[in-house]
Amino acid sequence: MNILSVDIGGTKFQVSIVTDTGRILERARCLTPKTMDAEVLFKALTDLVNYNLKLHSIDVVGVGCGGPMSIGGDLVSPLNIPGWRAFPLKKRLSELVNREVFIDNDAKAITLAEMYFGTGSGLRDFMAMVVSTGVGGGVISDGRLIDGKSWNAGHIGHVTVVPEGRRCACGAQGCLEAEISGLSTQEILGIPASDAPSDWIRRSGVLLARAVASSAALLDFERVFVGGSVALGYGALFFETANSALKSLARLDFLEKLEILPTTLGAEFACLSGAAVALYRL
Repeated sequence: MNILSVDIGGTKFQVSIVTDTGRILERARCLTPKTMDAEVLFKALTDLVNYNLKLHSIDVVGVGCGGPMSIGGDLVSPLNIPGWRAFPLKKRLSELVNREVFIDNDAKAITLAEMYFGTGSGLRDFMAMVVSTGVGGGVISDGRLIDGKSWNAGHIGHVTVVPEGRRCACGAQGCLEAEISGLSTQEILGIPASDAPSDWIRRSGVLLARAVASSAALLDFERVFVGGSVALGYGALFFETANSALKSLARLDFLEKLEILPTTLGAEFACLSGAAVALYRL
């Protein structure tokens, strides 16, 4: 089975064709247009979809998109794409390709990719996260993805880690996303996250650990897989600092083995995430 796998983020759109075993047959990407025109944004996505469809046939479409969104992803309102507010992405994509379309939050999609194609395979309780333009997450509990009543479970980027901290795009203060995301780093330091100094990387690791420790105490998992250009770009220092901080933050006995690991999918996670959504929802 061939799946049209779509990843929609604040920095880039990426469309791939992926088999149900995780083999990537084709891919294309573009920078996310900086516009408030919803149709210009959809045209950019359409061009990527049509490029892929010229090369391979597909059976189904899976999408990972920034949230929040309505149940089933019928309407999407990504915080980092202000040109889409209550945009009918599912309907528009279905009309474009004439195939069934499944949509979920991008971080939940990455969680499913870990479950189907990564080290999360065989694990019944874990979290996966993305630290990139924004910060998001998803949780597998007892072998199933937690959706929540409105389909938006897993928004670890909006856990408060700095009381009275920076104002977040969601309207709150001190959210993890407002403190460590790539966009926030650029705004605070005046340089891209790829150029962040070591003290900033360490601070980001500690704040990530705060959010993870609180989430793990609530949901009882022992692995967290982290992807995204910011986290993976920070490398070993980020993960070592986060795990060191966990030792003082996660003190309950059942959290003794809790650890934060880089995604085993590497840079391919964005290609695979939409495909995993389609496999899970089918």
